[in-house]
Amino acid sequence: MSKTALVTGITGQDGCYLAKSLLEKGYKVYGGQRRSTSSKHWRLDEMGITGDIEYVELDVVDQANIRRAIEKTKPDEVYNLAAQSFVALSFEQPELATLVDGFGTLKVLESIRQVNPRIKFYQASSSELYGKTQEAPQSEQTSFHPCSPYAVAKLYAHWITINYREAYDMFACCGILFNHESPMRGENFVTRKISKGIALWLREGQPIVLGNLEAKRDWGHAEDFVEGMQLMLNADQPQEYVLATGKVHTVRQFIDKTLAYLSIPGYWKNDECFDKRNDKLIVTTDKSNLRPAEVGLLAGDSTKAKTELGWNHKYDVDSLMADMVEADLRRYPRP
Repeated sequence: MSKTALVTGITGQDGCYLAKSLLEKGYKVYGGQRRSTSSKHWRLDEMGITGDIEYVELDVVDQANIRRAIEKTKPDEVYNLAAQSFVALSFEQPELATLVDGFGTLKVLESIRQVNPRIKFYQASSSELYGKTQEAPQSEQTSFHPCSPYAVAKLYAHWITINYREAYDMFACCGILFNHESPMRGENFVTRKISKGIALWLREGQPIVLGNLEAKRDWGHAEDFVEGMQLMLNADQPQEYVLATGKVHTVRQFIDKTLAYLSIPGYWKNDECFDKRNDKLIVTTDKSNLRPAEVGLLAGDSTKAKTELGWNHKYDVDSLMADMVEADLRRYPRP
């Protein structure tokens, strides 16, 4: 008998990859989405699965709405991926980040508890929880020191998930996911700024404008990470797991890899990158792109997930970058 999954945030990067994977495994997939006039299905459209999903109106700040959605869909599993996920924006809209990323998780959990506490629940936690921690790499035992309203809200969601598991014996677990990117990444995120930016630079000569080039991140591919989410919900016991590649690169290094992949000879002068062939500006920086509180080094130790779940990643930073660049070159071809 096939299983049923309800995925909040179905139209986001992780939602579309997760939906595709679940459909391939024979699941009936319900997608929770907010009413919107924007083109919200573009990721699902690109994957060719828009018509394979049944959609329900779901806003995680409205508990009555969440409860109706759970009663209607009767899921075996709920994946809570809905979030205001852009860290920089959380400084501009801290209350929204708290309502959606923090209290929204509580409302989903409470709705599950009221309707059917046997439903398995996955919470999307984040490596941003670690923030200013002095320990590297970071594991499930590393202390948290969040550095943004987004991360603080996610920390509440993380602990309320554990609390509901312990208080009500619910199968509720958290995946502490390090940076995971893909061609479906939002355009405000730095890796997508680079992959889309280089395509536009090749087509129009428009330089890429970034912020902190020395930020160090552990970048993996969303396709690998959604497989880890499913392994967590199919484990014998609900626990917390770090998912990461264990390899760290700076934003500057990601740019260098992109240029090398496209055989563009770049050179750096301070925080600007130029084309050696004609001194044309490729990358520049703007202080407006810096966060009020910057997270320096995030590097994940996923030994527990590899040992207990058998999870591993197929993509490294080079194959991730190539996937993203090729997708944006198709989207924004040169005339």
